[in-house]
Amino acid sequence: MNIPYGTDYDDSDAWADEDSQVHKHQPQEGVSDRDGGKRGPSQASLLAALARKRYDLFMSEDGRPYGVKVEGPNIALPLRGKAGLRSQLARIYTDDNGGAVPSQTALADAITVLEGVAISVEPRVPHLRVARHGEHIVIDLGTADGRCAIIGPDGWQRAPRSPVLFRRSGAMKPLPDPIRDGDGLARFRALLNVSDTAFQLLVAWLVAGFIPDLPHPILTFRGEQGTGKSKAAQLVIGIIDPSGAPKRTAPRDIKSWATQAFNSWALCLDNVSVISDWLSDALCRAVTGDGIVDRALYTDDDVVVLEFRRVLAMTTIDAGALAGDLAERLLTIELNLIPDHMRREEAELDTAYADAHAGILASLFDLLADVLKALPDVQLAERPRMADFARILAAVDTVKGWDTLASYKASARDAVTDVLDGEPFAQAVVALVDKSGPNGVRLTASELLAAVEAPERLPKKWPKDSTRAGGQLKRLAPALRTIGIEVDDSERGPAPKRQRLYRLTASPERRSETASPASSGGEKGALSSGNMMDASPTPSASTPVDGMDARGTVMDAELFTASIRENDPDQQEHRRVDTGDAMDAEMHPLSEPVTLSDGDRPCDRCGTSPTRVDRAGARWCRTHAPHLWRTAS
Repeated sequence: MNIPYGTDYDDSDAWADEDSQVHKHQPQEGVSDRDGGKRGPSQASLLAALARKRYDLFMSEDGRPYGVKVEGPNIALPLRGKAGLRSQLARIYTDDNGGAVPSQTALADAITVLEGVAISVEPRVPHLRVARHGEHIVIDLGTADGRCAIIGPDGWQRAPRSPVLFRRSGAMKPLPDPIRDGDGLARFRALLNVSDTAFQLLVAWLVAGFIPDLPHPILTFRGEQGTGKSKAAQLVIGIIDPSGAPKRTAPRDIKSWATQAFNSWALCLDNVSVISDWLSDALCRAVTGDGIVDRALYTDDDVVVLEFRRVLAMTTIDAGALAGDLAERLLTIELNLIPDHMRREEAELDTAYADAHAGILASLFDLLADVLKALPDVQLAERPRMADFARILAAVDTVKGWDTLASYKASARDAVTDVLDGEPFAQAVVALVDKSGPNGVRLTASELLAAVEAPERLPKKWPKDSTRAGGQLKRLAPALRTIGIEVDDSERGPAPKRQRLYRLTASPERRSETASPASSGGEKGALSSGNMMDASPTPSASTPVDGMDARGTVMDAELFTASIRENDPDQQEHRRVDTGDAMDAEMHPLSEPVTLSDGDRPCDRCGTSPTRVDRAGARWCRTHAPHLWRTAS
């Protein structure tokens, strides 16, 4: 039997035949017996009445029915499932009726009635592990009696009953009662193989992990074998949301991922070696808030929605090339190899962790209270991609005197740099911008694809046409901005083509970092669809009017003064692709060729011959500058 994900198996159908025989002998309301009397109410009626008396019934906003015990823990029980209201009703009925067990059919009928009652009530939102309550944060300790911890700007306290509604799942385990027992953070530091800077960043991430209404970056432990990645992740996740399976293997599909994420506030994917495109997108959505729709159980046209925003961690040696949007959502902690003489047994770590857990929680709650108090006065001069999380870091720095925000920004830049290093097209774009002047480059997608220096053997991800080049540049834009290259695609060329123009400029800081005597382009004009940059250090042709589309406009040769170089220039001193690469006769009618003999220097691009030279002195073969050959003929 195929059971849809995210729902509990209802075995009433499996018992239907047996229950139909049993149900024939159950008392039914309003049915006369042989003596002329009437039997009592049916089991289903008794069960439904029992539930309505003892539980408040409602639907969640995602369409799931729940019940909350009247004057009991503020914990929402699903109507179905092993730990749901159905099993509780069966137990209560048996206790109240001298051990008589209700039939499965009666339970199924009663649950159907109760679902109808729940639909008629205003929807409510049951939270998982953490919830916001005004200025306070409520943390479900996961105990049977519903105890919780309430943290606010004025401190924290334990409470016997939560002021907000929580739900539980089978993956959850209880948190210990937080108890102040010395410096809990120092005890936690002794259990982890991280640097002091990384530990401070980790503590700030843990504080943010208890705040429900903001995106949390994916904590990534990276290191070679023997660095303690998996154990560190297990301990960290256990601080926030202990579980019987704190470390999970990477899910095989979106449904299995949704089931895991829906039932845990914090979870870790262990030993990730490759992140597929669908999983990369799913992780990004889980950081910012996700919703997945699926068919409801035992229906043909009804649906349920799984909604979640989660605290995620990951361990990896090397997850391979990451998508740029995922890399921007990572907080990477690098781990070093543990020497053999300093390695500890796992049982020893587990014992030390269990002894310190309550004190660690208390210290984190103290810090969280201070952060909530300082947060209203924290303002960021610059807001990075994960701005809400960055503001929490700034508040932690204010309270503790640390510098976690700067560490996080440096980590984010490193992650983006790693992404760009794995993208050949991105590297080519970066090289093109770094060689341009302060005005950058301004090109159409097709001109950009032709202008960048392509490797001899094109990699798989290299864009095959201008449409793909524009799309890939769009995806790379956030990563390029992180390293100081601004991407603006708001301009259009003149009619009739009105092609999109991409302006890429390097920030002054980046230009100062990448400038060198051999490659400085500060005196050059911007590379654009109008000039494509003259190969000489000092351009001898004036720049055309800004915004002119060379493809759609016939330019008057008298507007430009082009000089023919008398001596062969040293092409190593200048950009190899500055004039001829990616130009055709329609774009640049001024590039009058000069035919060379076969014995002259080969093509600047591929080293073949025969070649021809344009008026800027660059040499090209028929393949890389066909317009030179067409114009001469």
